[in-house]
Amino acid sequence: MPRAGLTADRLVAAAADLADEAGFENVTLSALARRFGVADASLYAHVRNLQDLRTRLALFAGGELIDRIAAAVAGRAGKEALAAFAGAYREYALTRPGRYAATQIRIDQDLVARSPALHRTAEITYGMLRAYGLAEPDLTDAVRLLRSTFHGYCALEAAGGFGAARDVQASWDKAIDALHITLENWPREEADHDRPA
Repeated sequence: MPRAGLTADRLVAAAADLADEAGFENVTLSALARRFGVADASLYAHVRNLQDLRTRLALFAGGELIDRIAAAVAGRAGKEALAAFAGAYREYALTRPGRYAATQIRIDQDLVARSPALHRTAEITYGMLRAYGLAEPDLTDAVRLLRSTFHGYCALEAAGGFGAARDVQASWDKAIDALHITLENWPREEADHDRPA
């Protein structure tokens, strides 16, 4: 019988806090059970297993991240939207490190297809990039460029990997300038129907 007051949502919220405090890799059912003062078995009425918990945490954190990005880019376009998007992404990655790490795990594609947060992420990201005149397959390529740039920069910054005297914020701003120029001058791939037979 489920413990009174214990719900899947409460478990996920507690797992998010634990991830930020101790690291995503240290989010376990045992650690979570200790937080609530219950036996590990009590959690199985609310989550199937550790993978289920971590997947729920990834979706929860992804929703938080896109909410911040959406608020930042609202009413903006072009370079202003790109800078706002990037800034919200970086702020979340650096201030919510465990939650952010959860957003990087691979999620089953059926769950991705059913997730409102992940649909919203795609809509906002692709909407920003369409303002640069991009269409598929260039949209996917551009998303991958932005994600790898933002993630790589944030991972290095969080680990103290930038040792040069140059201000880290100044380098970040320059990276956004460079991405904006790249997006404006994207080497567009012709759609198949435009190619000679």
